[in-house]
Amino acid sequence: MALPAVLPGRPHPLGAQPQPGGVNFSVYASDARRIELLLYDGADDAEPAHVIALQASAHRTWHYWHAFVPGLGPGQLYAWRAHGPFDPALGLRHDGDKVLLDPYGRAVALPRDWRRAAACLPGRNDAFAAKSVVADDQAYDWEGDMPLRSPRCAAVIYETHVRGFTRHPSSGVTAPWRGTYRGLVEKIPYLKDLGVTAVELMPVFQFDPHDAPPGLVNYWGYAPVSFFAPHAGYAPQASPLGVLDEFRDMVKALHRAGLEVILDVVYNHTAEGHDLGPVQSLRGLDNRTYYLLDEAGRPTNYSGCGNTLNANHAVVRRMIGDSLRYWVRVMHVDGFRFDLASILSRDEQGRPQPSAPVLWDIESDPVLSGTRIIAEAWDAAGLVQRGHFAGERWQEWNGTFRDEVRAFVRGDAGLAPRMAARLAGSPDLYVAAPTGARRSVNFVTSHDGFTLRDLVSYDRKHNESNREGNRDGPPDERSWNCGAEGPATSAEVQALRRRQQRHLLAVLLLARGTPMLLMGDEIGRTQHGNSNAYCHDDETGWLDWAGLHSEAALHGFVRSLLALRRRLEVAGHSPPHDQADTVQASAIPEPWHLSEHSIGVSLRAPYSPWELHLALNAGVQPLRLPKPGQEAWRQVLDTALEGPQAVTEDPTTGPVAGEVLEVAPRSAAAWVSWRG
Repeated sequence: MALPAVLPGRPHPLGAQPQPGGVNFSVYASDARRIELLLYDGADDAEPAHVIALQASAHRTWHYWHAFVPGLGPGQLYAWRAHGPFDPALGLRHDGDKVLLDPYGRAVALPRDWRRAAACLPGRNDAFAAKSVVADDQAYDWEGDMPLRSPRCAAVIYETHVRGFTRHPSSGVTAPWRGTYRGLVEKIPYLKDLGVTAVELMPVFQFDPHDAPPGLVNYWGYAPVSFFAPHAGYAPQASPLGVLDEFRDMVKALHRAGLEVILDVVYNHTAEGHDLGPVQSLRGLDNRTYYLLDEAGRPTNYSGCGNTLNANHAVVRRMIGDSLRYWVRVMHVDGFRFDLASILSRDEQGRPQPSAPVLWDIESDPVLSGTRIIAEAWDAAGLVQRGHFAGERWQEWNGTFRDEVRAFVRGDAGLAPRMAARLAGSPDLYVAAPTGARRSVNFVTSHDGFTLRDLVSYDRKHNESNREGNRDGPPDERSWNCGAEGPATSAEVQALRRRQQRHLLAVLLLARGTPMLLMGDEIGRTQHGNSNAYCHDDETGWLDWAGLHSEAALHGFVRSLLALRRRLEVAGHSPPHDQADTVQASAIPEPWHLSEHSIGVSLRAPYSPWELHLALNAGVQPLRLPKPGQEAWRQVLDTALEGPQAVTEDPTTGPVAGEVLEVAPRSAAAWVSWRG
């Protein structure tokens, strides 16, 4: 079918924007000499149905190439080709043969034979390349839904993987929807019953699953090819535009249940990788703008994944901001966790800067003002900004909490004094921040490293199946196998491992700050000692729901502990309305007991009628401690016990403590007193 005459169009907005009578296309490509807009009838087409050559005289405004094509609308498949100089020493990598995704494309259509290798080799790759899809941002009935904007101090985050959460046959999810957005919706009652308030989804931007060692797949998704399109693999039965509806249906359902949606976002690198990687989008359009390059024109690798996004370039800053605003305005998400966020502090020469423009853009953007923004405050090149991340609104993954709590519970000497700060929300780390301890996102496990069960079952990583010589993954897990490496038949070892897990969970879920649970830790998920299962789309990475029955006591413990947390208002030690940005840092409480392997500390919550008294004993001998003060204390926790008796959810019904407090070896105990 012949197209009507193509009009010049406009440079704004970027991407493909449906308008009355057609679609306006715009893309940034500063060094390109010629741009072609490709229109396809199908994702598997070996040739475009139409090739529209844009003339600089009519279709270029500064570095923006644009055209208005009458007669097109939502659902149209398209891509770009960029012709220009190829001089790698200067960072110029145009390849006019390659089909390029639109950086602002709202959806991605995947051919059945999508090949990453075809974008690495010379020649045309149309039939093997992903295509962008025109979408109407307003074409969805949200039925009144809006982002929840819950007080950030009240959150309990559950880090999960969309596919891994329900892909296992034991999930009980309807077979076609296992491992999909819709599958997650079927598990909302489980999440509500557990007591979490937010799901943090590992990457859901369209990613390249082929970005992995030969014979494996990129399962985690830290290999983005688009910052606007939801991953099509999580809605495999949907059309390219149907993927958008599947994602929004999930968000709407989670919101109806009162659960926030936080996205793990990757603005530090892309799947185009190192200098021999594929030409998929940004590299072919404007390599020097979008990536940090060294003096030889090669991509720098602060991400550990082959390249680094040039986040503080004005064009890239705007793209990141536009992406974030899109996910809030159009897709209604509630917050973001920024992978390797310290990279966003690097300037255009890769040097760290104290007030990076892109970070202040994110912090001050009015559209994002009600969202959670959480930084992983380090990068793969060693830039650690934990406790000193720029801005006032940012929360941070607290790696110090993870490391010190693991080591203390393992039994390392000399860490007991630091537990007072960790339990109080680590105000010693956030002393320069107006929000103080509310910055801390506490965790003992995450997708990186061992699961909770593996943390108490392995002394060393077992990543041989990753085909990287067991060199990958965190070098030091601060783990302890409790006397046997891996699966154990000894009842004594098994009991000790269960007790260690309860101890770690008690510290995590009763400390000040925002706790984060890793998917499946509450039912004993194992990766069999693999500390870096990013490349395993199989039972290594999937959640085996059989643990809901075999580890029913552990599940009940977590559920009850979260209920107690809500009852005590430990969640934020904060006023009913979120004033976290105006409350000063909390002080570190003075311990009422301290020894080499144990500590007792009281957490005074100014906005709660309860005072929480915690005693942690990582030693091998029981403790008998005189109870401080004269007020009545009721015991609500004893991790030496298994099953329901370990936690008393209603603090008014807990047994009254005597004048001597008893804490068993390798366990935690807690009491509360009423402050009235």
